[in-house]
Amino acid sequence: MRQAALIARLAALTTLLALLFVPELFRGILEPLTENGAPAIYNQGSLLQLTLAHLALVAAATAIGGLAALAMGIFVTRPAGAEFLPLSRSIVNIGQTFPPVAVLALAVPAVGFGVTPTLIALVLYGLLPIFENTITGLREVPETTIEAARGMGMGGWRRLALVELPLALPVILAGLRLSVVVNLGTATIGSTVAAKGLGEVIIAGLQTSNTAFILQGGVIVALLAVLIYDGLGAIERIAARRAGRSAG
Repeated sequence: MRQAALIARLAALTTLLALLFVPELFRGILEPLTENGAPAIYNQGSLLQLTLAHLALVAAATAIGGLAALAMGIFVTRPAGAEFLPLSRSIVNIGQTFPPVAVLALAVPAVGFGVTPTLIALVLYGLLPIFENTITGLREVPETTIEAARGMGMGGWRRLALVELPLALPVILAGLRLSVVVNLGTATIGSTVAAKGLGEVIIAGLQTSNTAFILQGGVIVALLAVLIYDGLGAIERIAARRAGRSAG
């Protein structure tokens, strides 16, 4: 089972690298998907550069949204912030209530085209899983462990940093993993407002009815999602072992 999983990971990574660095290898597979002599390999930009821009956008959105969701999750699990839980849930649910396309439509008139409106949409869309998992992880820390930390003379913030967050980390990472993978796919819509990313390849295919372009962009995004999900899952399992939890 493990050997088969390893082979699958290596195959996915090899395919991704080939698509980015030597896309000509796939010309024979993609040419039947084109019409009227259209190019089979995306030729309006570098697939590697678009992939790096796509990943940078997702990383920035995850960093901003992750820190915000983590801070809110910590705050509402403290006695002083417990009453703000309904309000915080309403805020993080905005991203799920309004589709990213709607957020883009509202953001563009305010901040213009480019990366900024896409970043706003991705941050809002990625808040919920990290926020909810932060709350769940912190609430699952055994009360006996917290009492033991108090008995050792640890104050609230020291107890949070040295005891609660390390024990809650696997659950928080599970939320982060979900947020990243969701945003990897969602970030493709950023190209509709002139943000660099793999959405350019897909949109170019849609505009010219070139299935080969659509397939290239879609497969790269899918492979990135699978590999990153798998990598973050491995980090989550390591954190779970250190925290004495079991991770799926």
